[in-house]
Amino acid sequence: MTSEVNEKETVLKPFSTLQLLTFCLGFFGLQFAWQMRLALSGPVTEGLGADPLIYGLISLAGPFSGMVVQPIIGALSDKTTSKFGRRRPYLLGGAILASLALWIFPNSGAVVKMFSGFFGVALAPLAGLILAGIMIWIIDACVNIAQGPYRALIPDVVPREQHAIANSYLSFAIGLGSVVAAATPPVLSKFFHIIMPIPAQFLMAAIAFTGAMLITCFSIQEKQYIQESKSENNENKKSFMDSLKEFLTTSPEIIKICTLQFFTWIGTMCLLLYFTLFVVHNLYGVPDIITSGVDDTVYNSIRLSGTNFALICMALFNLVCFVVSIPIGYLSTKFGNKYVHSIALLLMAIAYCILGFAHTKLAVLIGIGLAGIGWASILSLPFAMLSEYIKPGSEGSVMGIFNIFIAGPQVVVCTLVAWIINHSTILKDAGTYYHWEYAFFIGAFVLLCASIASLAIKEKKN
Repeated sequence: MTSEVNEKETVLKPFSTLQLLTFCLGFFGLQFAWQMRLALSGPVTEGLGADPLIYGLISLAGPFSGMVVQPIIGALSDKTTSKFGRRRPYLLGGAILASLALWIFPNSGAVVKMFSGFFGVALAPLAGLILAGIMIWIIDACVNIAQGPYRALIPDVVPREQHAIANSYLSFAIGLGSVVAAATPPVLSKFFHIIMPIPAQFLMAAIAFTGAMLITCFSIQEKQYIQESKSENNENKKSFMDSLKEFLTTSPEIIKICTLQFFTWIGTMCLLLYFTLFVVHNLYGVPDIITSGVDDTVYNSIRLSGTNFALICMALFNLVCFVVSIPIGYLSTKFGNKYVHSIALLLMAIAYCILGFAHTKLAVLIGIGLAGIGWASILSLPFAMLSEYIKPGSEGSVMGIFNIFIAGPQVVVCTLVAWIINHSTILKDAGTYYHWEYAFFIGAFVLLCASIASLAIKEKKN
């Protein structure tokens, strides 16, 4: 029995605008949930007793799951031949599991107290932080379970000439999902006087993730794949190191694209991981509660105001991404992916410098808005450049391996950058403060390196 999948016989039909919008809806839900995790995990874990270094170590969940989970799931999805398709089981399974963890995470302290009372046993004070850390690891792992196969769907079902546009639509969905997620609580508070507690925000994210992914999973038609015979299956088995070697030796340009991603994602996570804490502590003047010994209730209202302003900033950041993502796709088609991407990264580096020196809300809004241009490009153009070198049938494996060069650099941000911030304190009358702005200066430097690295890539001519 032959294992040929009618892939060579099947001509992929161009996607209409409506089909592209439906295709990217699941990514809207994924990013909705991811935005809540990034923006609010700092305040939640800090309230449970985490300092900058502990928060960074907990956040290792993202890069670890990216380096381990995505390559494994990507390879498995390439070989999956279920009646539900080869990508859809991972998209929906990841969404459902992540949604359960999203519901538990902000309630970790309450869950620990509940079980303590139920069993009549006094649990350790850090039990809530430990449970929260576990939930973050589950959320990040499940997001990666869904994300890799989702990216691999593009070369699976979208014609090659639409790859850049399809990736731009995913960038569009990411921007829109983040805007809606970040803007909803401040808008409800400002215009409707409805205060949305953090647990409610996470529950909203869980519902959005699963609901949107259901719509995408049941609207996208995957090709039918025939189960390989045992002998053929054994012939096709390769170790991870063999796959990695094949990936890196396909073309010297792949190594350049991986280098580009390495620098890019150090810089990107410097913003995504530490921005909310920068706003709360540096802009709104809330001291570190743990080291300062200040009564937390004194700063509760200020902290809530700072968190809401951070959400407004992230809404602007992703609104810019939302607005420019599709134009960036068309510009890259006309002028080349690498040139558009290099300029976008340079603008993002400039934005980081503005943020690092910002002392007013206006300066922060200008900086975060400008950074959104780079974010739109980051979410689409590197994948478009890589797709030129993907062999048919290896899409999931390639996306999983490529994610190592996205996730790996984040370890630097979660450890080295966190350590630098943790050891950079300043004493004021109100208490102890950390230099959260150092993350932006580090990020600006590596984004400049990424901008230069982008120019070195030689693109294929269509």
